[in-house]
Amino acid sequence: MTDDLAQREIADEQEFVDRVHVQLRHSAEAAQALAREGHGRGRLGHEGGLVERDAMVFQAARRIAQLDAAHEGLVFGRLDLRPERDPEPRYIGRIGLRDEQRDSLLIDWRAPAAAVFYQATAATPQDVVRRRVLRCSGPTVLGVEDELLDDSVETDLPIVGEGALMAQLSRARDRSMHSIVATIQAEQDKAIRAPGKGVVSISGGPGTGKTVVALHRAAFLLYNDRRRYESGGVLVVGPSGVFMRYIERVLPSLGETAVALRSLGEVVDGLRATRHDDPAVADLKGSARMAELMRRVARQQAPGTPQEFRVFWRDDVIHLDRAVLGRLRRQLMSHGQRNRQLPRVASTLLDAMWRQVRGERGRERGREAFEDEMLSRQDFVDFAVQWWPPLAATDVFGWLREPEMLSRVAEGVLTPEEQRILSKAWSGDGSLAVEDVPLVDELRYALGDIPARHEDHHELDDHVGADLQELTTASDREYAPRGRSWSPPSHRIEDDGYAHVLVDEAQDLTPMQWRMVGRRGRAATWTIVGDPAQSSWPVPAEAAEARAAVLEGKQQHDFHLSTNYRNSSEIYAHAAAYAERVGLDADLPTAVRSTGVEPRVVTDVTDLEQATREAVSAIAEEVAGTVGIVVPVARRSDVNAWLASWPEHAEDAAGARAAVDSSVSPSGEDRIVVLTGLDTKGLEFDGIVVVRPQEIEDESATGRATLYVVLTRATQLLTTVG
Repeated sequence: MTDDLAQREIADEQEFVDRVHVQLRHSAEAAQALAREGHGRGRLGHEGGLVERDAMVFQAARRIAQLDAAHEGLVFGRLDLRPERDPEPRYIGRIGLRDEQRDSLLIDWRAPAAAVFYQATAATPQDVVRRRVLRCSGPTVLGVEDELLDDSVETDLPIVGEGALMAQLSRARDRSMHSIVATIQAEQDKAIRAPGKGVVSISGGPGTGKTVVALHRAAFLLYNDRRRYESGGVLVVGPSGVFMRYIERVLPSLGETAVALRSLGEVVDGLRATRHDDPAVADLKGSARMAELMRRVARQQAPGTPQEFRVFWRDDVIHLDRAVLGRLRRQLMSHGQRNRQLPRVASTLLDAMWRQVRGERGRERGREAFEDEMLSRQDFVDFAVQWWPPLAATDVFGWLREPEMLSRVAEGVLTPEEQRILSKAWSGDGSLAVEDVPLVDELRYALGDIPARHEDHHELDDHVGADLQELTTASDREYAPRGRSWSPPSHRIEDDGYAHVLVDEAQDLTPMQWRMVGRRGRAATWTIVGDPAQSSWPVPAEAAEARAAVLEGKQQHDFHLSTNYRNSSEIYAHAAAYAERVGLDADLPTAVRSTGVEPRVVTDVTDLEQATREAVSAIAEEVAGTVGIVVPVARRSDVNAWLASWPEHAEDAAGARAAVDSSVSPSGEDRIVVLTGLDTKGLEFDGIVVVRPQEIEDESATGRATLYVVLTRATQLLTTVG
């Protein structure tokens, strides 16, 4: 192959790509015209016009969002089939386009006609003679990579390049995950196009593409059954905010925005936590026993509530003492969730009070007069409101900061030492840890919704039952700035359900986190991604039981990915040897790429800062993309300070601190970031420097699995220091 041949092929493909981009502009102009016409219908002055406006603007908004997202890498594939099957080439792209004659110009990668692009192999070419991948930057074709799949066909088709997959694997990483839509492999494609019902479980060792395959599956489901999944919503749950920022561009780049991306600290509406507890505290809070603890505290009497009520009416002294009020409280709780009983409170109290009316004058007046008078008395209204106040889950959770309350509800559930650990953890500034969020959610469901407000305190049981929901249009959601910011409008806990739930790094979910996520997907289809060997949860059987309860009755489809596309074979051999040495039952995929560079192990360290600086500088000089410095939790602040003081990395220091110490994404393309072992879950870097690996291993009961994860994050270079 000559350079002239490659350039001629690129020029030929450029002609087609130019034609597609012209059609893309025409489609965008047509969508904008439809939107303008729709807004015009809204000015007709009747309801029919408003309906037409919403329908037209919705269609236009959705199309505009798809077209806007498709510009980068719009055309990425070409299939040349046997002439008797189809003499014309088929082009594959991020979206489907038709020309002015309504003939297919570009096939959407999710369409059945595009499946062969991913499924054809040299062993089973499926009538494909040549598969070509186009590498583009915007509308410009930079290169092509070909695979000859059927050499039995006489053809003059030229074969250019060394293979698209290997070219993609060698590309430098930046701070975001990118779509693999041009290089999906056959075993990955099977998982992406799996049946839409039930649960699809995607397993595999490090670097097999589990996360990006799952995201492409979400895009595939939205394409195949848009009405269901767009109206119900798709929830993507990941381990951390760092991870969610890493993946947030993938689905929008595939034209999908009707997706809510939430880290485990953000799953519950209205709550956001980024801080993690120490491993011992996190293990305790994640235990299934905490569900019983939350159930008990939800049934406790609110601190500071009145213990009795006394009133004189006609000839009777009516007295609700502690014993009577306790019986009434148990009676109300027997009907269900506490907040749901608010409409019953007044009538329950009045029933008990009327039974104490014995005097002749009181009985003559009758119960209706009695209730009218009681409801008009401010002292009774105040008592009823104070005795059974509407309770927010976060407020009830705060009760557990009192050791006396914790001791009362934890009897028989937690040991005294475990109570002490929790009391210490909850004695701080009141901020929530990521591990607290499932506990608050458990309380939220134990307490129930607060019903719609009473019109006034004088008619406590005249309950207004209509919940007011936020009104949005489909076009509002289409124009949301990022998929991450969208979720179905919901103010009631019963409305938390999504149509599809995708859980990444599922092996790390605690039993309490499984309960929390499970409530969002009772009627959903699921995609679950994980590798048991990378688990940070120390009691896998307990987590497996919680997961089974969440997915009970749903049909299971299991897919296993066996090829490591991330690591060089040298890096993965080093990580696999560690896993075998420490006794991890690891799924060891085959690494397909070799760099010839072995990992570097620096053991003779007298000055840790200097050794770390030299290792980072050496890697940063050799790779063009990102560099991760992975440290024990206790050393994170120190290493951030070191990085800030190194002149050659001063520009990267601010970004590194932002990524670790705050919830905002680093600005620009900062190459170097400091992370803890758990922060690296799901991420990848061109180079990794691991500081004090033994300390990372010793941090928790699952430290060996965490260090194994860390050793598999690098694509090109790996150095351990200390």
